[in-house]
Amino acid sequence: MSLSEYFENSKGIGVLATADKEGVVNVAVYARPHMKDENTATFLMADRLTHANLQSNPHAAYLFVESGGGYKGKRLHLTKTAEDDSPEAAEALRRRPRMEVCESPEGSKTYVVTFRIDKVLPLIGSGDRS
Repeated sequence: MSLSEYFENSKGIGVLATADKEGVVNVAVYARPHMKDENTATFLMADRLTHANLQSNPHAAYLFVESGGGYKGKRLHLTKTAEDDSPEAAEALRRRPRMEVCESPEGSKTYVVTFRIDKVLPLIGSGDRS
């Protein structure tokens, strides 16, 4: 199954980890990525710590745990390649209407942040079968 199909059809919870230029780590709950192709993932991102970290350090990791029990999921190693702060770009990617509890403070931007997928690993283990 391709990554695009996987994230389109899998339900679960995701966590995006970033670090600032000094290496101070932040983790935040994030929805499934929007897959442009098998090597490119995009996330909608509020103007908060995760986004701020990516301004000085383009590397991130995304962990996705599938619903339904057990330890199934994916880990993605990512490098930021682009971002777009236009409201039209953000609205085009939304899967559902914004929820009040998740909204950013009035006047803050939502960014469409694009990443190159550097490595894909299973949730558990190295992915090597040697």
